[in-house]
Amino acid sequence: MTVYGIKTCGSVRKALKFFKEHDIEYQFFDFKKDQVDEAKIREWLKQTTIEKLFNNRGTKYRTLKLKELNLDQEGKIEWLAKENMLIKRPVVEYDGALIVGFDEEGYNGAF
Repeated sequence: MTVYGIKTCGSVRKALKFFKEHDIEYQFFDFKKDQVDEAKIREWLKQTTIEKLFNNRGTKYRTLKLKELNLDQEGKIEWLAKENMLIKRPVVEYDGALIVGFDEEGYNGAF
C-alpha cells in the first residue's frame, strides 16, 4: 500500500493515524520531496474522476488563480503533474484499488 500526500495535511494525518491504529503497513510518498508524473495521474484517472482528484478548494488553487483559466480535463491533468499540491489528499493505492481523500467509514469498509 502506498499513501500519497504531505505530512502536514490534516486528512493525511487522519489516514496515517487510522493505518497505525489498525496495524496496516504502508509506504508514504511525500509530494514535498517527490513529484508524481502525468503517467501516474492518468493511471489514477482510470479508477477515479478528475473532479475527485483535482483539489479546487485548496490554497494552491487560489494562489495560482486557476479558476480564471476555466480548465478542461487535459488542462487539469497538466496542472496536477506540474503542481502536485493540487492533488486531493491523501491518495491511497492498495491491492489494485484507489481511494482519494479520507473517509473513516470508507476506510473501515476497505481495510
